[in-house]
Amino acid sequence: MRLLLLILLLLAGPVQAQDPARLILGGSSLTQAPQGWWHRAFGPQPLELSLALDRPVPWRTFLVGDPARLVVDLQGVDLSGRSPADLFGQDLAPAIRWGSFRRGWSRMVIELPGPFRVAEAGMRTQGAEARLRIALNPVAPEDFAPRPSAAAALRNLPDPADLPPPATATGLAVTLDPGHGGFDPGAQAGPDTEAALVLTFAQELRTALEARGVTVTMTRDSDVYVKLEDRMTTARQSGSHLLLSLHADALPQGQAAGATVYVWNSSSDTRAGQQLTMRHQRDDLLAGMDLRGQDDALATVLMDFARTDTQPRSEAFARLLTSRMALRGIGLHGRPVQGAAFSVLKSPDIASVLLELGFISDQTDLANLTDPEWRARMVEAVAEATTGWWRDETGARRAASSLTHPVLL
Repeated sequence: MRLLLLILLLLAGPVQAQDPARLILGGSSLTQAPQGWWHRAFGPQPLELSLALDRPVPWRTFLVGDPARLVVDLQGVDLSGRSPADLFGQDLAPAIRWGSFRRGWSRMVIELPGPFRVAEAGMRTQGAEARLRIALNPVAPEDFAPRPSAAAALRNLPDPADLPPPATATGLAVTLDPGHGGFDPGAQAGPDTEAALVLTFAQELRTALEARGVTVTMTRDSDVYVKLEDRMTTARQSGSHLLLSLHADALPQGQAAGATVYVWNSSSDTRAGQQLTMRHQRDDLLAGMDLRGQDDALATVLMDFARTDTQPRSEAFARLLTSRMALRGIGLHGRPVQGAAFSVLKSPDIASVLLELGFISDQTDLANLTDPEWRARMVEAVAEATTGWWRDETGARRAASSLTHPVLL
């Protein structure tokens, strides 16, 4: 009996991860090519199915007949709680059904308005997310080549397609700044200190970023104290494009909980912001520019001018980071992006944000910070946001370059 049970478990395949991938219904669609020559010549128009997922997964697709249907299998995706009726363009298909298909797999079945062929199918990553695109072209009935039957398709399923390679961020340099350290432990809750918690997280995040091709510099890699101005200097000297300062502060009970992202705002006057600024405690520099011989007014103008470029980039990263955290189910502060006058955010020539991973004064946040599984989800969210931000940065630079150096025709 035990041997039989073991065989059945082996045949069932490996147990799937407890955190399944999600279909992002708002970013998915079934669309039709615009009315044009194809429609006039052949009748039905080409269709395109676009499925947005919060991460890449193995997939496969094929056609069956009687009636003509497109079948899409997705491994490790949970479609529960999502209705085909809410898919944009669902009215282009006579019927759409989806649900759990077999252990670890979900299946979509899309009835087609006629005979089609799969003209193109592929998945590509888009920052944190993945997009599966299946293009369908109408064909004559005699050219329709489905699998002999749905039953035959079940007996002889095609192999799942390979996962797309993970997005890399070659060329990106990031400085991770775990706050406090040495004789300054930061906030404390029993035996746990802010300095130790954020250092552990920074080391785990460094591993994830380096796996994505990011060059990572740490302002500290052990329990040592580093001056605030030295932290910015480290980022500048390493040629970093982004400075990410990591904290897990404490505020009076009930004032704050959840992850929060701060960007530079010299006029921030929120009570929490003022309290945290006092906890974090005018040597501003610009890369390649010595301001020591300039008067205060000119130095301020030059730094403000530099911030017209870096501030929007910092804010863009903050927005992307909070969206990645939300997708990963990370609890966020009621106002997840805020301004503050933290010293480590003052660098005018490097995009800079301060991430409060949570507040050590909140029991739920403290439990998360000491939980390796929660930290792994947070690491993935931050790493995904970082590579996505860099993709947007490089794209914007290419666009600006093409405008600066137009091609003459």
